[in-house]
Amino acid sequence: MASDGSGGPRVLRPDDWDVWYDTLLRAFGGVPEAAEERELWRALTEFDRSLGVWDGDACVGTAGAFTFRLTVPGGASVPAAGVTMVGVAGTHRRRGVLTSMMRRQLDDVRSWGEPLAVLTASEPAIYGRFGYGVATYALGAEIDTARVRLSVPAGTDDVRLRFAAPGEVLGACEAVYAGLVPGRPGMLARRPGWERVGLLDPESERDGASPLLCVVAERDGRTVGYARYRVRIGWGESGHDGTVVLEDTAALDPAADAALWRFLFGIDLTSTLVVRGRPLDDAWQYLVSDIRRCRPRRRDSLYLRPVEVGAALEARTYQAPVDVVLDVTDDFCPWNTGRWRLSGDAKGAACERTTDAADLALSVRELGSAYLGGVGLAALGAAGRVRELRAGALAEASVAFGSAVAPWLPHGF
Repeated sequence: MASDGSGGPRVLRPDDWDVWYDTLLRAFGGVPEAAEERELWRALTEFDRSLGVWDGDACVGTAGAFTFRLTVPGGASVPAAGVTMVGVAGTHRRRGVLTSMMRRQLDDVRSWGEPLAVLTASEPAIYGRFGYGVATYALGAEIDTARVRLSVPAGTDDVRLRFAAPGEVLGACEAVYAGLVPGRPGMLARRPGWERVGLLDPESERDGASPLLCVVAERDGRTVGYARYRVRIGWGESGHDGTVVLEDTAALDPAADAALWRFLFGIDLTSTLVVRGRPLDDAWQYLVSDIRRCRPRRRDSLYLRPVEVGAALEARTYQAPVDVVLDVTDDFCPWNTGRWRLSGDAKGAACERTTDAADLALSVRELGSAYLGGVGLAALGAAGRVRELRAGALAEASVAFGSAVAPWLPHGF
């Protein structure tokens, strides 16, 4: 493992992966992973898109970028670099290691012709200075299923549910997932190998719960939904006090979705359903008898930055006609800085450089937040993050940038 002598980031070699990955694990607390997890992440690592920083023979910095396609408003599937496995050795903090990797990585992403870069942040304060803005939020809940009831739509009783081994129905479940991807901004089209992430089931991650369980929803012999979950049985002085931990669920229509949620609410010996990482507009919220006893909460999820502003804004559509000049500031990727005229509607868009007077002024970070339609430009304006230079432009653009459904990242990376 010789250094390249420069101390700067270099492309990861397969022979260096174990040391590189151990450096990453140490940066995240040093807890070893189960063999099945480690093997999967090695298999998914794209070596030519991964970087390491070396001090002599020691790896002191790690970063990678998965090849993804991300659904954007309008349904297009747009190339996006999934920034991942970012870590800096504690012995080398505040020496510019992270900045050097972010600099090299964004230059690489631009050279690959990918207009977007996305990530999930272990520490949200880190990535704003590199132009990433929070673009999606995730819904969590802890539902008191002993006291909350569901009112389900017509057709729910026509859906057949059956238990299945998660691996045996993986293909059918992936088909359900793939059918949903074009309809919601923020979803990732899964490349081969990524279907295995949802089946990871190391005992160390169960926190006393059961192995992964699966139920599929069927109609006329066709799989129309599924739920993967765990059960943690508990007993209190009053009797059973078990918990259902939902790992993943998806359905192709409201009745199938409601049938799965009704099942999860009614699992024997349980009185709590823990929900994590769901869309902010998840339908179950409008079926429950008492939303307060569901204790919903919101958390930041996907962070996005346009790598090429013009190409990124042209890749999506707009839910209302828009013709606006954006004065964009991007200190980390200066090729984006300047005025851009965006003209678009529900059928398509064009975005080109212009010398015309600006209507709105914002940084690339705010543009990233608003890009998928989940964070309103008007809300950013109220926070002073977007400046209106032409009266009415902020309201017009905010409506146009919106999305009919909440953007959602279905799983981490």
